[in-house]
Amino acid sequence: MAPITDRSDESSPSLDSLPTAFDPATCTRRGLCPVTKMRPQGSETLESHSLYYELHGKGTRHKVVFIMGLNSSSFAWGPQVEWFGRDGFEKEGWRVGKEKSGVGASILVFDNRGVGNSGYPRGPYTTSGMAEDLICLLDDLGWTGKRELNIVGVSLGGMIAQEVAYRIPERIQSLVLTVTTPGGHVWNNLPPLSGMTSLARLMVTTEPAPKVKLVLDMLYPLKWLEEKAEDDPQGRSNRDVQTESYLRRIEITKPQLFLGHISQMCSGLTHHVSPERLRIISASIPKVLILTGDEDSLVNPANSFRLKASMPEAELVQWEETGHGINNQRARRFNEALEKTWEEGKRRVEEEPERWGAT
Repeated sequence: MAPITDRSDESSPSLDSLPTAFDPATCTRRGLCPVTKMRPQGSETLESHSLYYELHGKGTRHKVVFIMGLNSSSFAWGPQVEWFGRDGFEKEGWRVGKEKSGVGASILVFDNRGVGNSGYPRGPYTTSGMAEDLICLLDDLGWTGKRELNIVGVSLGGMIAQEVAYRIPERIQSLVLTVTTPGGHVWNNLPPLSGMTSLARLMVTTEPAPKVKLVLDMLYPLKWLEEKAEDDPQGRSNRDVQTESYLRRIEITKPQLFLGHISQMCSGLTHHVSPERLRIISASIPKVLILTGDEDSLVNPANSFRLKASMPEAELVQWEETGHGINNQRARRFNEALEKTWEEGKRRVEEEPERWGAT
């Protein structure tokens, strides 16, 4: 089991009381980082809060930061933590390219403020404030070197990733912006009608079974949900497999408070990174991948094309018959795309170290 790092304030829970959805055998460290105590107070006045985090994998080639989306805990990165978190560990049945990646990764997953095991400062939240939370966590972990970070953000996490990239581009080797948006006016940030309806119903649905059905229908194409799941020894449908996974996460995850739910939604609705800032990000990071599906009921795929319009150096990829829950629906393909992106970013830095400030 990983060593426990608890640097939170006295009001934070004991880490011993916080279960994890991930394999403790691959966890090298976990803790509660007191970001408010470490961060100067600016225009955004915060109550004291901590971020819950876990480090997995012992790879030395890539440091990876996964940023989860709206009202979801870090436990939603299950397929990625299982695949990349086994790097550097030897165990019978864990074969490179079969049950684990061989890319050489150490990965960081964490709960954003207002969800999971992290704290609940006053709302509403902003993506810039949540980005500052993460930068404090990275500083605390000592992940401060030049061109050593690979940032992966999905949905709201992709919005936060944009703000992180604008603030510390010199630390970043690659950036993956998944099913996300540059934002704009509030009315432009609203999800499609079906997504808005589902989000509203989720706010008043407490029973696990109907809640999970709402989530699945919101995140994945209905056709895919009814198909037979790949590599499932029981021959179940994707809906059955995902239902079991989500019910387990609900069982071990702290229920999200209404404050966190609404405050995180506000951060998404008010998010905006201008074309000028996006161009700066695009030009200052060696490799940027913009990834989206074509059946997304929460973030219109057109927003990925808006990102690309202001990020000429970025690569834009759209997958067919793919919904918002892209990292779970297309887990194997998603992981392969990440490996390719990290390697390309590293290659570009190694080929032109002076250009990227890595000398």
